[in-house]
Amino acid sequence: MSDTPDLLLNKTLGCLYGGAIGDALGAPAEGRTPEEIRARYGYITDLVEGWDGPSDLGKGDGRYTDDTHMVQLLSRCYIEHGDHLDAHAFMRRIVPMMAQEMRWVPERGREMLLVERLFYPEKWLYMRWLANADPRYAGVGNMVNCGAAMYAAPVGIINACDPTRAYQEAVDVFSAHQVSFGLEAAAVQAACVAEAFKPEASVSSIIDAALNVAKDGTADCIAVIAEKASTLTDWREAIAPLREVMRQYDTAPDDFKSARGQGGNHWTPSREHAIEEVPIALGFLVVTGGDYEETIFGATNYGRDNDSIAGMGGAIAGALHGIDALRPEWVATINSANRIDLRPMAGDLADLTRQLQAEQSAAAQARRDAFAKLAG
Repeated sequence: MSDTPDLLLNKTLGCLYGGAIGDALGAPAEGRTPEEIRARYGYITDLVEGWDGPSDLGKGDGRYTDDTHMVQLLSRCYIEHGDHLDAHAFMRRIVPMMAQEMRWVPERGREMLLVERLFYPEKWLYMRWLANADPRYAGVGNMVNCGAAMYAAPVGIINACDPTRAYQEAVDVFSAHQVSFGLEAAAVQAACVAEAFKPEASVSSIIDAALNVAKDGTADCIAVIAEKASTLTDWREAIAPLREVMRQYDTAPDDFKSARGQGGNHWTPSREHAIEEVPIALGFLVVTGGDYEETIFGATNYGRDNDSIAGMGGAIAGALHGIDALRPEWVATINSANRIDLRPMAGDLADLTRQLQAEQSAAAQARRDAFAKLAG
C-alpha cells in the first residue's frame, strides 16, 4: 500500500486504517483514567493485550470496536447507494445491515448481528426504524453522545476537499441518529476529515475548517482546546491540561464509567456543552503537530472514551498523511485480528468520490451557463 501513487486512494486508506488502528489501540483501556492506564500498561504506544490479560476475546491485541464496524457499514451505504446520502437513504440502508446481517465481531469471537453489540444510543437507529419515524427527526430523543461522530469519517471522504458540504451532509444524514451537540460533533468530524484530504491541508487548516462550521458550545470548546493545545508540545504532558479545559464543556463526570447507562443530565440536549471526543482528538492533533502516531498515543492515554477519541483523531491524521504514515505491522494486525481487508472498500470509496466530484463539476458548469443567459 505504501506504493499507492493515487493520492485520493492513499488518503482514503490512511483514513480508514488510521481510524481502525486508533480504535483498536484505545479499546483495551476504554473508560479508564490516565493513572489506571499508567499502572496497568505504562504509556500505551503499541497494540496491547486486554485489560485482564491475554485472551482471544474482548478488547485488545488489535481487535477494534463498534466504532470501526459502523464506519464500514456507512462506507457500504455510500458505495451501494452510489451517491450522496440523506437521512432517508442512510436509515433505509444502514439499519438492515445492523439488524439483519451477520458479521464477524472479534471481541465476541463469533458471527452475530451488529445491533447486539452496539451501545444504547446506536441501537436507537434500529428502534426508530421499527417505529417508522421520519428519518429527518429520528435522532430527537436519543441520548446525546458521540455515537454518530465515531463513524462520521466516510461523510468526509465522500466530500473530500469540501468541509462545508461534508458538514451539511453529515447534519442531514445523522439527524436520523443524533441531536443537539451529538449531531454537531458528527458534522464537525466529517468536515475535519474532508479538509484533511486537501493536498495542502495542515493542522491549522483543519482547526480553521472546524471553527468555520461549528456552532454553539462545540465551537467554543474547540476554540479553547486548540488554544490550550497550541501551548503544549508533548502529548504526555497535555493529558491533564486538556481534560481541565474540557471539563467546563463536558456533560460526562470525571468518574466516566459510572456515567454510562445512568440518567441525570449526562445525555440531554444543550447549546452550551460539547461532546468530549472531537475537541480532544483535535487538541492532540494540535499538540503533536499532526503526527499520526503521537495523536493516537495522546488520545489513547487520555483514557475515558479513548477508543473513540483515538479513532477520530486517527481518521483525521490518517487522511492528512495517507497510508504511508501508518506502521505496516499495525495494518497487518488490524487485518488479521478482525478478519478484514479494507483495501477494496477504500478503492470503492475513492472511485465513488471521484465520480461524484465529476458530476458536481458538470452540474456547476451547467448552472454557470444557465445563469449567464439569465443574467444577460
